[in-house]
Amino acid sequence: MTKADLVEKLAEKINLTKKQTEVIVNTVFQSITDALNQGNKVELRGFGSFRVRHRNSREGRNPKSGQKVTVPAKKVPFFKAGKELREMIDTNKDNPA
Repeated sequence: MTKADLVEKLAEKINLTKKQTEVIVNTVFQSITDALNQGNKVELRGFGSFRVRHRNSREGRNPKSGQKVTVPAKKVPFFKAGKELREMIDTNKDNPA
């Protein structure tokens, strides 16, 4: 599902225009992004949580040349599915992805 699909589905459900729904969806995504940028955790009960994880620098390998390279430390977004979401997907076994 793309963001456009999500906007379309929500617009149908809540009887708003696609433009209004797109503003809502963008605001939610931007709020999550802003919170993560500030180092906060975002928790959506029943769905999951977003947080930022720190990855230490490490030695990697250039796949083209085989040379060793240093991969710098970085912060990456991480999503952990909530219990309800995991159970809902697990019980939906007759509808494989």
